[in-house]
Amino acid sequence: MKRYRLVYRGSRNMFYYFDTHVNKRESLGTSDKAEAQRLIAAKNEAVLHVGMNLQIAQVYLQHSDPAMATRTWQHVFETIIAKKHGTTQARWACASRDKAFDLIRNRTLVETTSQFLSFVCSINSAVAKNFVPFCGGLPSGLSNLAATRTGTS
Repeated sequence: MKRYRLVYRGSRNMFYYFDTHVNKRESLGTSDKAEAQRLIAAKNEAVLHVGMNLQIAQVYLQHSDPAMATRTWQHVFETIIAKKHGTTQARWACASRDKAFDLIRNRTLVETTSQFLSFVCSINSAVAKNFVPFCGGLPSGLSNLAATRTGTS
């Protein structure tokens, strides 16, 4: 049995998916039936092939941003530091050398799980607490994290 089913709401001219595990319906954000069917197929395939999801995502990332597959947290630190000036730049440079970040420093962004970030946040380090804004509440997905961290001013 497939986990996700396609539902059409004619009154709103939109397609929705129904998650049979949690009995919840959410919009697919499209009124195109072919696109909705592709989205449902992708959702069902993702459930079936959990182990391959990271590898498939890496293939897509390599085509959209070839450097993403090899970008490490050290690169993120260097990018942020380069965009800072004066004392703020000095603070970020000092913070990036903190031992709390050693666990993720040379790890690629796409291979970093929330468990690694949680461990960094759990280390009793004022630097980690002040320079890792998500320590207060770890995101369930890290899709926006890489983009927002490198683009922060």
